[in-house]
Amino acid sequence: MITSSLVSIVLLVSTFGAAFDPLKHSGNASPYFDAPTLPGLGPETPAGCVVDQAAYFVRHGSRYPEPSSFVGWQDLFWKIQNATFIAHGPLAFLPTWNLPVDNVDHQPLFLSSTGAQESFDLGVELRKRYEFTTGGGNFTAWSAGEQRVVDTATYFLRGYLSDGNYIADPSLNRGHLIVLPDSLTAEQAINATNGTFADSLTPSASCPPYTVFSNNGSAAASTFRATYQNRTAARINSFLQGNLTFDATDIGVMQDLCGFGYEINGDRRFCDIFTGEEWLDYEYADDLNYYYGSGPGNPLSAVTGYPWIKAISDLFEVGPNNTVSNGTLIPPPLIMGFSHDNNLPPLVSALGLWNDTILSLTQRDTNPLRQFRSGHLVAFRGYLALERLTCSTPRPDLNNSGIFHQAGVLGGAVVNLNDTAVASPNISSTTTPQFYVRVRADNAPIPVPSCSSGPGQTCLLAQFIEKVNGPLANSAGDFMEVCGLANVTGSGVSGISGNGSSVRFLTTKGDGTEILAGLN
Repeated sequence: MITSSLVSIVLLVSTFGAAFDPLKHSGNASPYFDAPTLPGLGPETPAGCVVDQAAYFVRHGSRYPEPSSFVGWQDLFWKIQNATFIAHGPLAFLPTWNLPVDNVDHQPLFLSSTGAQESFDLGVELRKRYEFTTGGGNFTAWSAGEQRVVDTATYFLRGYLSDGNYIADPSLNRGHLIVLPDSLTAEQAINATNGTFADSLTPSASCPPYTVFSNNGSAAASTFRATYQNRTAARINSFLQGNLTFDATDIGVMQDLCGFGYEINGDRRFCDIFTGEEWLDYEYADDLNYYYGSGPGNPLSAVTGYPWIKAISDLFEVGPNNTVSNGTLIPPPLIMGFSHDNNLPPLVSALGLWNDTILSLTQRDTNPLRQFRSGHLVAFRGYLALERLTCSTPRPDLNNSGIFHQAGVLGGAVVNLNDTAVASPNISSTTTPQFYVRVRADNAPIPVPSCSSGPGQTCLLAQFIEKVNGPLANSAGDFMEVCGLANVTGSGVSGISGNGSSVRFLTTKGDGTEILAGLN
């Protein structure tokens, strides 16, 4: 009981901090931020371990609104402009507020400058974190087909390759981006000449039963919003005099404009309108949307996330700079895939993470230990990552030991300072390295259930592979069968590469269209 209470206090401090930040409680409208870590489990690589292989599944960076959402912004703007009123307090800025979109033909749905920076920064961060790519080395990444996703991958490559001076040499330090077609429905496959089902970065688009259940997410969110939006509208209307009155629909748009306004042009004024409790309600509605729409609350979620998890598990089993049996492509040690927000929660489901809670539709779950929080996974440029770690003897206590270096030989060995001569050191024996797997969500390590006995609560690689090939596979089911695609026939089927239930693009040449991402 004491331990649980202490953990609760630590998480509350970690999550809310001294100053409440609405941008960290805006769900999928949040610009990227590192998710809070569990007590005692930092993002650092455990002592005695190195990461020798990693795989990232990344949402695109911050963007302008979708066209349908922008209509709501326009409606709010004209509602304000066509009214005669006096606004005070946190609404005093409304008479001068203008839409943060000034080029309708080129901005809605596409990356903002913040999204470009987030993507570039991730490239720089991962280049430093893993040091997998030597100077001048080329790098390949994968992307879904929408322009905002391709642009995110391109800016990532520019950040990752922002090293040295290689502009004049097109053979060195170049980013190769493989753009994959979006998954097809059975109806689309009949008439397609080239297509895919699970072998993509958008597999849920091919699964009709998943789509049926995914509608439960928006319905759940709407049910919960009805419990607070009218109350919130009544409170903020107290700051108005005249013929301007906000309703529940306006509240949703205004809270969206906190995250979007900030990431587009740095405007936080909509963030300041609402109380902390109102932001937690807004966040919880987004949690419901993803939990029941594409996460553990959707019973078909795991089957759409499992193929990517299985493909990465197979690559971790053979190790870096290798490919699977019958593979024709060797992926880099850092495997990067870029996609959309709704394709991230299925990966959590496939791994059996964050599925221990049934979220209420009518009352916000206030448990600080609640695991599923959408903003800790699907914020703009959010990601889920798997790392393969090689771990040996933990770093020695350098008060009693030292590291011996032989002239002309890179590296060193542990020696006992009390029983050592430099000319003939007594070199400590080393253990055989062990391999482990760690999961990260927006940089925060996430222990795998019933598989966290390794350093830093990592999962032994052999045990992880056993879980993926056994209970997780059984829980997810076969993609083609579960999604009702097993009997699809037609000319388009021949264009589906191999087994429609598996991800092959990481180890198969010719899957997708390869383009060169320019550095300038």
